[in-house]
Amino acid sequence: MIEKYFHLRANNTNIRTEIIAGATTFLTMAYILVVNPTILGKSGMDVNAVFTATAVSSIIATLIMAFYAKSPIAMAPGMGLNVFFAFTVVLAMGYSWQFALTAVFLEGILFILLTLLNIRELIVDAIPLSLKHAISVGIGLFIAFIGLQGAGIIVHDNSTLVTLGNLGSPSALICFFGLVISGVLLALRVKGALLIGIFSSTVLALFMGDATLPQTALIQTPPSMAPTFLKFEWTHVFTMDMAIVLFTFLFVDLFDTIGTLVGVASQAKMLDEKGRFPYVNRALLADAVGTTVGAMLGTSAVTAYVESAAGVAEGGRTGLTTLVVAVLFILSLFLAPLFLMVPASATAPVLILVGAFMMEPVKNIPFADYTESIPAFLTMVMMPFTYSIAEGIAFGMISYVILKALSGKHKEISLVMYILAALFMLKFFV
Repeated sequence: MIEKYFHLRANNTNIRTEIIAGATTFLTMAYILVVNPTILGKSGMDVNAVFTATAVSSIIATLIMAFYAKSPIAMAPGMGLNVFFAFTVVLAMGYSWQFALTAVFLEGILFILLTLLNIRELIVDAIPLSLKHAISVGIGLFIAFIGLQGAGIIVHDNSTLVTLGNLGSPSALICFFGLVISGVLLALRVKGALLIGIFSSTVLALFMGDATLPQTALIQTPPSMAPTFLKFEWTHVFTMDMAIVLFTFLFVDLFDTIGTLVGVASQAKMLDEKGRFPYVNRALLADAVGTTVGAMLGTSAVTAYVESAAGVAEGGRTGLTTLVVAVLFILSLFLAPLFLMVPASATAPVLILVGAFMMEPVKNIPFADYTESIPAFLTMVMMPFTYSIAEGIAFGMISYVILKALSGKHKEISLVMYILAALFMLKFFV
């Protein structure tokens, strides 16, 4: 039944590989169960309720991805979007978290409409193939950067923005240990290399004090979502501030999701000869429904997770991978102390190695054609430099249209690309 539904043999995979891939993806993104409640808690939301809302919204969206889109791309509330929610909309603009949840809910409804009308798929198909390859590479650089930060190898510096951290710290040593273990196992082509690396690093982290065994009962009842469930505020819906907040949520979420889908699908070799992702509309609908339901439960926008690339690197190719992720999110509701024991230093090596894996599409970029290579380069480097997938895509698209148009190659620019470039420029300069 599983073979028939997920077409495992046709995708050159098997049940064992998909389970390992799903477990790997989950472990690299499980941090959101801690980070999302912490960030949204800054806005005044109940932290325990947000924990449950985070897990449940991830489960629903990921199950849709598994059974409807049949793709190995997991879903959860997105980083960056939750920061905008708490620190910009609530703390800076002075609105309530209920107002911000209302904006997320409206964004989800709009996303569902745009998806059903195939507008989001139209945008994905309009992205040139060279930029699609660059998106994959840029995401690789981005998540490697996240991994290096998580291990404290790269830290903030007031003079140079970033600098080398303390390489003798426990987190850095654990990360290096995980890199060596996973790297050797990968070289020996051992299945589950990344997952073994995570577990090995976690054991070392326990001995070095970078992780601690749960101090409470392992099995617990999930916290109630009552403090955040359906807590909307409709009094400011028709204000200019709501329009600005809604547009920002919509814009960032749209291109973060598109970038992740294209990048991970490219790594998994799921794009067709024209660079199109066959299940893109179904995947986008999972995102839209997840965001809508997530707002109802009490969390920020749900999006495709770039950490899915870790599972793809382990061989995950079908919805069975994401089904495993969803099952583990369900378990996490009751076994939160166990899952949350894994420190960032133990998952950092996986993110760094997956970043290396995602460099492969760079060889498909035509570097001799500067109207293709310069936009591709800007796409790749601006993702880690701006800490945003969406901003990297923006720089790539704007430069692509300008260079093509001024080089006499305007016929290679689609109408959709002109529109997208114009919208990005309005976002930056108006």
